Amino acid sequence: MNRINVLASHLCPQSHIQSNSIQTSITANNNNNNNNDDIVVVSALRTPICKGKRGGLRNMFADELLAVVLKETIKTTNISIDKIGDICVGNVLQPGGGALTARMGQFIGGLSYEVPLNTVNRQCSSGLQAFMNITGGIRAGVYDIGIAAGVETMSKNDMMSSVSELSPSVGDCELAQSCLIPMGTTSENVAEKYGLTREKLDQLALSSHQKASIAQQNGYFDKEIVPVNARDDEGNVVVVSKDDGVRPETTLAGLSKLRPAFKEGGSTTAGNSSQVSDGAAAVLVAKRSAANNLGLPILGVLRGYAVVGVPPEIMGIGPAVAIPAALSKAGLDVSQVDIFEINEAFASQAMYCIETLGIPLSKVNPKGGAIALGHPLGCTGARQIATLLHELRRTKQRYGVVSMCIGTGMGAAAVFEAIHDN
Repeated sequence: MNRINVLASHLCPQSHIQSNSIQTSITANNNNNNNNDDIVVVSALRTPICKGKRGGLRNMFADELLAVVLKETIKTTNISIDKIGDICVGNVLQPGGGALTARMGQFIGGLSYEVPLNTVNRQCSSGLQAFMNITGGIRAGVYDIGIAAGVETMSKNDMMSSVSELSPSVGDCELAQSCLIPMGTTSENVAEKYGLTREKLDQLALSSHQKASIAQQNGYFDKEIVPVNARDDEGNVVVVSKDDGVRPETTLAGLSKLRPAFKEGGSTTAGNSSQVSDGAAAVLVAKRSAANNLGLPILGVLRGYAVVGVPPEIMGIGPAVAIPAALSKAGLDVSQVDIFEINEAFASQAMYCIETLGIPLSKVNPKGGAIALGHPLGCTGARQIATLLHELRRTKQRYGVVSMCIGTGMGAAAVFEAIHDN
């Protein structure tokens, strides 16, 4: 009965779980699936995702990583820079919202000063929010083409560096105080509230590494990754071309030996949580008519989007609320979606969302998720778009969803339809 009540609350959110959904395109069931006003993805690329402070990108700066994906986006699409109306970059941890370094990264990447740029911070959804901000500019008729990007260098900017002095008013507001609950504690809250066992969480973590390892071995990431000329600790150039957080040797027995990281007797460990990471991604977004007029390729079409609010103390349930809202906008249901890219901030919240929505595990993160690949906060949403669309096209499938939970109690989801070459 409790499970039925939970599902019902997701379908008809109560006052403390508010949905602010936006229909961003025609419904997927509309016969006119080639509307000239469609928002389409022309290119979706990313750097490798590497372990924070220990991985291959540890000595790189945010402007450098951003420059890599921006430069490659221009090169591979051969688009004239004067056609780009705006750039929006998602970033979470850099001072000043990363506005200064993003603008410098734009110039290092070869884009002229005539192209404007802004940054956005919706925490773990910043990369996806950048995409939606560019979508909004296109919808409003401000421009027809833009670049949505995301970048994070967690080797150089830690989580606590973004916390400012708090006002006395926070102490008088219980809901405001709940925004200060550590993310790991919210993971434990979800596991405890919804009865998720340690073994189940470790199994999801194992699956993430196994899927990512298979994908690496078979070259399934090749079309989305741009190699980076990085630096080692001595300043020598080292080419980094693959995600270095994937551990093929991971076993369930090994994961079970890890101590709980946030609570005595808890279920959340370093092994079933997302990795602290470095990386960048960029998505070239256009109105379909503009892409067609310029002869640009189309990888996919945006079919729906939603961002929702959930209780901060169980922020990880966000995708379980956002995904149905986004699918409703797209005129689809869970059964019609081929791939779900759900950010594995923690195995607890990812598993809760998977089970609550009744998603087959085979459809979730088929190339592994953030537990194996890593979670560079501002980059992740844009990275997921690249991972999703290239996999839909490789496997000749149609619909996919990108979704993530968001600190302080939110969730976001976007629905895409892949376009296949004739």
